[in-house]
Amino acid sequence: MQTPWTERFAQRTQRMRSSAVRELLKLTEQPDIISFAGGLPAPDVFPVDQFQDSTCRLLKEHGTKALQYGTTEGYRPLREMIARHSSRYGIVIEPENVLITSGSQQALDLIGKVFINPGDHVVVERPTYLGALQAWNAYQAEYINVRMDEDGMVPEDLDAALRKGPKFIYALPNFQNPSGVTLSLARRHELIRLADHYGAPIIEDDPYGQLRYEGDHLPSLVAIDAQARATDGAPYTGNIIYLSTFSKILAPGLRLAWIVAPAEVILKLVQAKQGADLHTSTFSQMLAHDVARGGFLDQHAKVIRATYGARRDAMLKALETHFPPEVTWTRPQGGLFLWATFPEYIDAADLLQAAVKEKVAFVPGTSFFADGTGRNTARLNFSYCNEKTIEEGIYRLSVAVKRFIAAKGPAAVA
Repeated sequence: MQTPWTERFAQRTQRMRSSAVRELLKLTEQPDIISFAGGLPAPDVFPVDQFQDSTCRLLKEHGTKALQYGTTEGYRPLREMIARHSSRYGIVIEPENVLITSGSQQALDLIGKVFINPGDHVVVERPTYLGALQAWNAYQAEYINVRMDEDGMVPEDLDAALRKGPKFIYALPNFQNPSGVTLSLARRHELIRLADHYGAPIIEDDPYGQLRYEGDHLPSLVAIDAQARATDGAPYTGNIIYLSTFSKILAPGLRLAWIVAPAEVILKLVQAKQGADLHTSTFSQMLAHDVARGGFLDQHAKVIRATYGARRDAMLKALETHFPPEVTWTRPQGGLFLWATFPEYIDAADLLQAAVKEKVAFVPGTSFFADGTGRNTARLNFSYCNEKTIEEGIYRLSVAVKRFIAAKGPAAVA
């Protein structure tokens, strides 16, 4: 008798959904489609030569160690490097405060596994990162949505959300995915104040912090919290768990990210990770350490910022040139994305189908809303395509947008 597999799935799988972005990437594999859909770093800025040199050196000098099992916490020299880098921003930590994970997505999953019981409430921005929702849906989280404006989460809405007693707050302060919005300095302080007042921890997700193209650097939430709690050089024991990644500053294929947290949190996350994959690839960790050492990361980040900044400018210029006045969009100061808002009568999922016929693609915004709203919004990625391709892609998208407005707008109805 054949097993009816679907009847044996755990209840938690009922809330599992395929990633809208992953599915769109399949669609856009066609070479004639210009894709603004993925959150893809530009392959032309990958430091291939440095990786080639480091790979040869690593295998020649430390090959047997690089190909062996490692500790769950991660390669200690890499964790020491992260700790030293953090100290530049006033965050005093030891390697014991750092856990290396197999990409930020695993970090989010481990946080869900350790912290979320079925029915627990999590405060999220509206919109928020799709990958976090996908990770935590499996643990049957419920979400409290906080409205955003051009300065990030609106404090009045956040205060109301925290009165409901959530398990934690999830925030992306720098060039948020998907909106591109940056949480202002005043709002960062207010977020920390409110979190302290209500006793709600913060998960700070910061994959894009080094990718600023204009304006002044703003301290991370964990840096602000660490400085306020300064304890004569003792390691950080505050209210924030910090996540970041090598995917945007080296290469996503490494699948390397890290968590900074108080030691007792790291210990529990380590136990959760042991049940998932034992440890992150030893080879990838040692390779990233070899490439990054000697100040290379700081120099390489300048190349990335110059490249992506020019592409952001190209997309903003193309939108101003080709898009009708009924559409608005954000002006991100950094990161990989901007956020478009169409008239209420346009469903971005329908618009996508029309856009694909024009050989261009984007991600409809509703996937980034925990409450399923935002049907007239879209995320556009500007890091992957060069300036010429961006200009052509935005023009193609504008053709579909103008056709929709002509067919569905007030003038058409009248």
